[in-house]
Amino acid sequence: MSMSDRSREFEAGYVQDETLRFRIRTRRNELLGYWAAQKLEKSNIEGRAYAKELAEKHVNAPGDDEIFARIRADFDEAGVRQSDHQIRRTMSELMTKAEQQVREGTDGTLDD
Repeated sequence: MSMSDRSREFEAGYVQDETLRFRIRTRRNELLGYWAAQKLEKSNIEGRAYAKELAEKHVNAPGDDEIFARIRADFDEAGVRQSDHQIRRTMSELMTKAEQQVREGTDGTLDD
C-alpha cells in the first residue's frame, strides 16, 4: 500500500469518526432537550420544538458549555430547581444513551 493510499484511508476513517461523533452529540442534545422540556413542564409540541432546537444548536456551537448554559438559564427563569451537577450528570448519562442508540441505528425515532 502506497503512502497516498494510506493517507486517503486515514482521512476517510477520520471523516467517518467525526461524523459518528457529530451524530452522537446531536442525538444527546435532542435527548437532553426532551429531559429539560419535561422538567420545564412543556407540552409535547413545545417539548419536541425545544429538543429540536437544542439538537440543532450543536451545529453552530459544538461545545457542551453553551448547551449547559442554555438549560441552566431556562431552568433558572422557570424556577426549576436542578443543580449544575445534576444537569451535567444527565448530559453525561444521555451521551452514553445517545452513543448506544446511534451505534445500534435506533437514533432516528423519537420513541427510543
